[in-house]
Amino acid sequence: MSFSGLKIGFCICGSFCTFDQVIPELKKLVAKGADVTPIFSEAAYSWDTKFYSAKEFRSIVEGITGKQAIKSVVEAEPIGPGKILDIIIVAPCTGNTMAKLANGITDSPVTMACKAHLRNQRPVVIAIATNDGLGANAKNIGILLNMKNVFFTPFGQDDPTNKNNSLVAKFELLIPTVEKALKGEQIQPVLA
Repeated sequence: MSFSGLKIGFCICGSFCTFDQVIPELKKLVAKGADVTPIFSEAAYSWDTKFYSAKEFRSIVEGITGKQAIKSVVEAEPIGPGKILDIIIVAPCTGNTMAKLANGITDSPVTMACKAHLRNQRPVVIAIATNDGLGANAKNIGILLNMKNVFFTPFGQDDPTNKNNSLVAKFELLIPTVEKALKGEQIQPVLA
């Protein structure tokens, strides 16, 4: 499948420990010719962590995409009326963002981008990274799995012994997930 000219919104939430797994996938999308617009949650945009300073990580992402990140609800709102994206990817998608998407809460750049995009019946791909996927967020995963135009990158337990509720996407399957989602199909198996 050709990604040339495909307009992708790439939402990044604050699962900071997975950023190094997301960056290579972002590079692959751009290398395939996709027109990628970064969209940051407030945490991903502004929090310094042991993994990256916020400024350093923004610089990396904006350098890869060649675009400044959408960083506010106001900046994300035109995505819907303008129908400016073909697909949105949320990678990593935290449990917090998943809960908001499942319950119709639109209070961040990422949730606004997804809501605005979904109203046009366009696909959203979720690549989860949450420590409570088999706990408090299990119900939200179920809700989102059943939502029209929402597709999941296959995921599984990343550390069942020490973090038995934690689920993380198989980020290396992001591009095949996008290819399927653009056809209105969920890649299988979802549980990897």
